[in-house]
Amino acid sequence: MQQQEDPNYGSHQEQEPRLTRVPVGGMSAQDERTWSILAHLSILLNLISGLGGPVAAFIIWLLYKDRSQKVAFHALQSLWYQVAWIVILSVGWFITFILMFVLIGFLLVPVMAIASLVPFVHQCYAAYKISQGVDYRYPVIADMVDGQRSVA
Repeated sequence: MQQQEDPNYGSHQEQEPRLTRVPVGGMSAQDERTWSILAHLSILLNLISGLGGPVAAFIIWLLYKDRSQKVAFHALQSLWYQVAWIVILSVGWFITFILMFVLIGFLLVPVMAIASLVPFVHQCYAAYKISQGVDYRYPVIADMVDGQRSVA
């Protein structure tokens, strides 16, 4: 049985390891995508604690605002989107509770239950789109965040 000899066997040529290029002071594209996804998925922390999502998005923004404009943008979008929905749902549930005294509020409970799911579904969708490489923007919130960034 003959063995075929490897022509490179014993040579001193080594392959150089592949390195991913990271901009000086910045982040790799994959890290930006990962942290942007995590910023949007921070809403899931609201299932455990009431304000965990906005706090996590704020912390991500604080940590990455100087390292990546993309991560900072998505973290601020997530933060303000969650705050807006917390306000909307708090007012909606308060009105529903008050109207229960005149019985019509009981009709609003299913509506408010469905409305309470909207931010969770929407932010998970945004995280999915970002994982696909799409720079997802919330309709009103993204313009507000862009306005804040241009002022700063």
